[in-house]
Amino acid sequence: MSDAAQPTAAEVRAAAEAVKTAIDRHLAAVESRSGEDDPAVYEAFNQLAAAAETYDELLYDRHDEVTPFEIPGAEEALPPYTGPEEPHGLSVLIRRDYAVVEPQRLLAHAQRIEAADDDEGSEASGTVHGALGLLFGEYEPDEIASRHKEFGLEEGDSTLWVTASDEPADPGEWLEAPFEQADPQRVVCRFDVSAVFDDEEDDLDDEDLVDALDEDLEPLDAER
Repeated sequence: MSDAAQPTAAEVRAAAEAVKTAIDRHLAAVESRSGEDDPAVYEAFNQLAAAAETYDELLYDRHDEVTPFEIPGAEEALPPYTGPEEPHGLSVLIRRDYAVVEPQRLLAHAQRIEAADDDEGSEASGTVHGALGLLFGEYEPDEIASRHKEFGLEEGDSTLWVTASDEPADPGEWLEAPFEQADPQRVVCRFDVSAVFDDEEDDLDDEDLVDALDEDLEPLDAER
């Protein structure tokens, strides 16, 4: 970054003061919280994260120095965790999207499944929705994910949430509405895969790409 584009020392100092103010607001919100889902605490958390990120960026641009803060990106941001400190149960929630890009390939696979089952009276393999039912009835979801092109499918976005619970659910308790109680504030970790992240990298111009590579090559003890 050129000297002309660098933030001033006063701007860095102002950003540091904004972090101090945000810390005080966050602490005050936590001390006076009205319950586990108090929106004031959530708002103060987001304000603190934004202030810390701004200070981190300005400090690096001006002084080539980093902070010990780890600021999550927008795509991985989560509300503050409010689940049990010692969970006795957990749920793994997975969503994977696909596009049917080669229906004939899908139908051919479904027909082979039907023939192997020797189900002469079935006509499920003659329609796309019927073929999908046969496919997902025959193979585990992980196998379909690894062989999706073979089945005429194209991967879309996917996400995996690991959520904590006080106690394991009773058998059959949530089967009628399996995703209704997915609470982002009980998410222990999540993993997102999306082409939008690739698009964001493609949108970088040459200078931005060099800057990004420079940041990636920083020593391991200089975490941003």
